[in-house]
Amino acid sequence: MTGPGPKAHLWLRDETKPFERRTALTPNHALKLIEAGFTISVERSIVRCFADDEYSAVGATMEPSGTWSKAPEHSIILGIKELPDEDTPLIHKHLFFAHAYKGQQGWLTTIQRFKHGGGVLLDLEFLVDEAGRRVAAFGRWAGFSGAALAVDIWAHQQIHGDAPFPEVKMVRDEAELLNGLQARLSSAMQRSAALPRAMIIGAKGRCGSGAIDLFRKLSFPSSNLTLWDLSETASGGPFSEILDHELFINCVLVQGKMNPFLTREMLDQPRKLCVISDVSCDPKSPNNPIPVYDSVTTFSNPVIQLDSPERLDLTAIDHLPSLLPRESSQDFGAQMLPYLLTLGSDDPVWTRALQLYRSFEAKT
Repeated sequence: MTGPGPKAHLWLRDETKPFERRTALTPNHALKLIEAGFTISVERSIVRCFADDEYSAVGATMEPSGTWSKAPEHSIILGIKELPDEDTPLIHKHLFFAHAYKGQQGWLTTIQRFKHGGGVLLDLEFLVDEAGRRVAAFGRWAGFSGAALAVDIWAHQQIHGDAPFPEVKMVRDEAELLNGLQARLSSAMQRSAALPRAMIIGAKGRCGSGAIDLFRKLSFPSSNLTLWDLSETASGGPFSEILDHELFINCVLVQGKMNPFLTREMLDQPRKLCVISDVSCDPKSPNNPIPVYDSVTTFSNPVIQLDSPERLDLTAIDHLPSLLPRESSQDFGAQMLPYLLTLGSDDPVWTRALQLYRSFEAKT
């Protein structure tokens, strides 16, 4: 793999997606890279969950926000979410979640920007080991946050009736999130006879494990959780069992074409289902297993009320771990650090990512 060598210049860019507070590089992990001989530049940010001073204190060079395009050409640009929606050529090597390899809307423009500028995309979602398993992922925190939102939306329905679910309140940490949820659940239980039943599909994966953890920490009994994975879905969908649960948490890893789990026609049937949390969140993909909606939601507008005889709220936020940015960033950063330390080398994780990019580049 060609590159600047093992002691690379890593440039952490500021995020532009609203409510994106995570980072792929914490101050502590930046220090470890600096101690290993890397040059670390960090763009200043008013939204990142770690303060600028925390980076400068460990020896990172601070740069103005949004100046990564003017970084030295050998720099490797590190981020989380998509780049600003432009068509300018990209000359650098970039690490981020590009959402360009599953047929998502805009994938061609993304790849062409790299091709025209001579840059390279190393997609964080496709850094995999020999067995094809991702070496670093936010999945646990996506599932945890997605389940938390599902419970919160259900509680809101019990307490406030037909009132729309409000903007998501940002929290300091997991403890604050759980305390607030428990209080709202207690209020909801004064109006509901029982805790909701939840169905989790993809229960054995990272996302599913995070969702289960949330329910456990809220003291949901096992009898209220239906946990499905590959064996339960092997027959193909749709699955009417989803309708028998108040909450449906979709945590499945979409890797190819599959039958839908739920269809619009099913929403007209008698059902208990009143909240869908689509953690997988891929409405623009032709492989979306929940084809009952066509656009993501956001922290400022977290819920879509689906067109059906009885109220059914759906949430599909594509950066859920930003609800708990410090915990999720620390976890992801710890997973990434061993591989960041090999940047510029022939580590198979990076060569596989480069080969994947080249295969898509050749299609444009």
